[in-house]
Amino acid sequence: MENIPVYMIVNLKINDSDEYKVYEKGFFPFLKKHNGSFITFDDSPVCLEGNKPNQFDRVIIFSFPSEEDADNWWNDPGYQELSAHRRTATDITLQKVKGMAPRT
Repeated sequence: MENIPVYMIVNLKINDSDEYKVYEKGFFPFLKKHNGSFITFDDSPVCLEGNKPNQFDRVIIFSFPSEEDADNWWNDPGYQELSAHRRTATDITLQKVKGMAPRT
């Protein structure tokens, strides 16, 4: 069975920038540890249709080569300990979106 990539889509509002910086500094080693790739972030996303959720002001997108890698990242005890800083510092939604299988 082929691995299907998984994309993580984050909408957040930073309420405590100092606390968030602690999280941000530790985030990338865990992303790398679990084969993740940072794609982009935007502090001024443009809503083209519908209502932009006013409570969020940053969008972040990153990916993993498989759902297993994504789940291992999320369930990593060290990452969960680090994410306490993010939970304290932000309002957030995090979505896991499965990519499409390669077309043959």
